[in-house]
Amino acid sequence: MVMDYKQQQLAQFRAALSVLVTPIFLLVDTPFDVLLHVQDHFHTRQALIRENTNLNKNQLLLNVRLQRLQALETENKRLRLLLDSEAVTHQHQVLIAEILKIDLDPFSRRVIINKGSEHGVYVGQPIVDAYGIVGQIIEVGLFDSVVLLITDINHAIPVQSNRSGARAVAMGTGADHELILTHVTTTADIKIGDLLVSSGLGGHFPQGYPVARVAKIIATPGETFAQVTVTPVAQLDKMREVLLLWIEPEK
Repeated sequence: MVMDYKQQQLAQFRAALSVLVTPIFLLVDTPFDVLLHVQDHFHTRQALIRENTNLNKNQLLLNVRLQRLQALETENKRLRLLLDSEAVTHQHQVLIAEILKIDLDPFSRRVIINKGSEHGVYVGQPIVDAYGIVGQIIEVGLFDSVVLLITDINHAIPVQSNRSGARAVAMGTGADHELILTHVTTTADIKIGDLLVSSGLGGHFPQGYPVARVAKIIATPGETFAQVTVTPVAQLDKMREVLLLWIEPEK
């Protein structure tokens, strides 16, 4: 120890000895290094899995919110279109109602709305959407009502050609997109494509609201009356909101 301290005699021996011992240290440390590496890899993988799971959840939530925003945007467009319709333009007293239920009876065309006697709804009240006449109220509850659509076989509405003024009665057929005109003579001035509007006769519907367009005319020689098929302009199979009309202006 004195010789090593004073004259550094063992320096070369220690250097040679360290060369021999280093592999032993490496061999001893290797399992621990491998274990630490595996633990780090496992923890990193678990962290990535958790992060990926959270990202997927967030993406799902964002997609759901986006769908809801799109639905709200579409709903707002429908409401704006409804409020810009003929009913508001004519300044009738109006009330927006939502459709709660559709009658699944294949032989009837009826819907239930979320307005009733509590809101001033009455039997016979006309209903329209942003495009034309939908139908009329036939039953009134406290908070809901039943609407008979113009396509129901028990519904009829007096109409006239917006072009020529020729009058007729549009009857429901039970089909979603079809009405027929009754007692139209073969000489009547009605053409394919004519817009039919409510005539105001009968008192249930105000005058001048779109009802249907003439789709087909069959005039058989020798027959007095023609077979006239028309298509409703109201979107009866797509509507979510409708307008209730009070024929007399609000006082």
